[in-house]
Amino acid sequence: MGLSFTKLFSRLFAKKEMRILMVGLDAAGKTTILYKLKLGEIVTTIPTIGFNVETVEYKNISFTVWDVGGQDKIRPLWRHYFQNTQGLIFVVDSNDRDRVVEARDELHRMLNEDELRDAVLLVFANKQDLPNAMNAAEITDKLGLHSLRQRHWYIQSTCATSGEGLYEGLDWLSSNIASKVFFN
Repeated sequence: MGLSFTKLFSRLFAKKEMRILMVGLDAAGKTTILYKLKLGEIVTTIPTIGFNVETVEYKNISFTVWDVGGQDKIRPLWRHYFQNTQGLIFVVDSNDRDRVVEARDELHRMLNEDELRDAVLLVFANKQDLPNAMNAAEITDKLGLHSLRQRHWYIQSTCATSGEGLYEGLDWLSSNIASKVFFN
């Protein structure tokens, strides 16, 4: 009995570690989001060729976030980061109406991969500060998120430069991944 209680207590209160893969088309704001979460400030970024990886501490969780470049020539490399991913953050430039179909296609291609079958999906509808940005409902529709019947997903409006919506997204990730870890 004592051992069971100790195990339960440690599962509830020990620091949790979560592996997060953050992808999206190029110039969606992935690297800006990563360093806003990590450092709390805006950093000057250049297009990511390869990846950035940082640990983001939030509440009682240590998120290891892999930010992988989104240029079309390197998207085939995304699959090399799928293994052991618990949460997928897909970042969309809400102002880029011309490429939202391309974003949808890339998202659905990834979600069909067996290695991501258990990963929860958080969509960051980024750049909400821009006047012509699509809102979360419009992006939900354009990305075909309602068709994801076997996937636990959530969309969060964000502005990477101000940080608006980022921690709400982490809250959703932490509660949804933690419940899967705890109850499995």
